[in-house]
Amino acid sequence: MMMYKFALDSLETKMDILKEEFQFLHDYNPIEHTKSRLKSPESILSKINRKGCDISFPSIKSHIKDIAGLRITCSFVTDIYRISEMLRSQSDLTIVETKDYIKKPKPNGYQSLHMIVEVPVYMSDRHENVCVEVQIRTIAMDFWASLEHKIYYKYTEGVPPRLLQELKEAADSAAALDKQMERLHNEISEIKENKDNAAAAGTKRIIIRDQEFQIPAALLELIDVGQNNN
Repeated sequence: MMMYKFALDSLETKMDILKEEFQFLHDYNPIEHTKSRLKSPESILSKINRKGCDISFPSIKSHIKDIAGLRITCSFVTDIYRISEMLRSQSDLTIVETKDYIKKPKPNGYQSLHMIVEVPVYMSDRHENVCVEVQIRTIAMDFWASLEHKIYYKYTEGVPPRLLQELKEAADSAAALDKQMERLHNEISEIKENKDNAAAAGTKRIIIRDQEFQIPAALLELIDVGQNNN
């Protein structure tokens, strides 16, 4: 369990660095928040029994890839794929498996991007590669999944078809909200960019020592006011 904790710590540190770098370069943060978890020994044994695997450390490491988990919640769907590409570009990480439940949602409506990522852990006497399951989803997807889990937590009976249909409809509503909010975000960004371009076009330039600089319109107005007062 210590190995999996170290792998999570390493991956969370990497995500913090990527988040700060993205904010610095693009003045935008695609990550709303992250949450990590380790499976309990009881949960691991239960999964081993369901899979019919040997109860040994090598067997557990080989057959259970989600002992350590990191959930990354984003603002928009495009952020999900942007973050997945950022993870793929890390030379020290190996992407073992990817399951895209956004392009192909589960029958109950669940959406998320799942990745099994192999993280190197360096100990004092050895180095091991440890698997971490990364789930990347939007706020709306996370809201639906969290409530769905609470609704059916420890419910072992068959769910009536009518309730399954309502759950699917709720997931479709969350997906529609994602699309609408991303469209609004893109339109606002485009309006802002057009205004910035218009403002830049309206500035005058000054040359100092063979270097050209823009003079903001606001500064020109102050200069004009000063000249008029004189």
